[in-house]
Amino acid sequence: MAPDDVLLERIGRAGVITLNRPKVLNALTHDMVRAIAVQLTAWAADPSVAHVVIRAVGERAFCAGGDIRRLAEQIGAGAFADIAEFYRDEYRLNRQIKCFPKPYVALVDGIVMGGGVGVSVHGSHRVGSEKLTFAMPEVGIGFFPDVGGTFFLPRLPGKVGLWLALTGEHLKIGDAAWAGIVTHHVLSADFDALFKALTVAIDVDATLRLFARPAGTPPLAKSHASLDRLLSADTLDDALARIESAAAEGDAVANALGCVLATRSPTSVAIAFEQMRRGARLDFESCMRLEFRIVNHIVRGHDFPEGVRAVIIDKDNAPKWIPATFDELDPAAIAAHFEPSTAGELELSE
Repeated sequence: MAPDDVLLERIGRAGVITLNRPKVLNALTHDMVRAIAVQLTAWAADPSVAHVVIRAVGERAFCAGGDIRRLAEQIGAGAFADIAEFYRDEYRLNRQIKCFPKPYVALVDGIVMGGGVGVSVHGSHRVGSEKLTFAMPEVGIGFFPDVGGTFFLPRLPGKVGLWLALTGEHLKIGDAAWAGIVTHHVLSADFDALFKALTVAIDVDATLRLFARPAGTPPLAKSHASLDRLLSADTLDDALARIESAAAEGDAVANALGCVLATRSPTSVAIAFEQMRRGARLDFESCMRLEFRIVNHIVRGHDFPEGVRAVIIDKDNAPKWIPATFDELDPAAIAAHFEPSTAGELELSE
């Protein structure tokens, strides 16, 4: 890790985490994950730190995810033990944030996806600006919505979380506030002033109320009932049949949903559907353990390296999924992703 990839400092009453890789949209590295975890442990026990604030440098992104290129290199080299260690540490950090004993305030100004969601959405306070773009886009690269997505996505209103998991679609601030992904909307121009106020704040909630603004009408307010109807199925096959039937009858929401799903990895969509079904009934730690099982299988499969090649490396946006269609999926192969892997189980320390 470059010494300034993540800045960890105490400013006034706040422990401050600053993601500082703006040229790569503040993508998280393994060293960054480990450094943040060590510092959070220290701040949790430090009475001079009243709360934690995580922010990022740059105008485009809070954090667009993990270092996918590095992960692809590790897969190519067969370094699966190193990959497992990264996800073990990242998922432990997600749990550490979820259980952090003090207010944890994420200032999300711009893109937040994947690993960036993992270091923000589990905090007690999530502040988004009008520049926010939220997504869990993993199914588009043959992966799955991890970093706690198994827990928080099924708990969004109706079937919105399932829709996000299956499609990787983006949300702007109005929808993110409506869904509860962010707790406050603050104008981007006010973020610097808010940050300064937080460094001396006695009451985090009162400080945030001073800066919060209405987030606007959420577009999902018009379509979420249709999504609930289309995705309220016990199996992926039933959901796909509903979508196809409704699209044939001229349902615009179903047509759009079907078109998106046709471009995603069938394997990833099937994993995500089952992941969301199970996650709705599991506690947070069980969700993280389930994700550790899935990730150690999926990195050994075909679709994830192929998705990274098509979307991130070659950028031809023409991944060749195997299997290529939902009809070709093998239920046993999907089910195997939820079984223990050679990496063992995820242990979560107190």
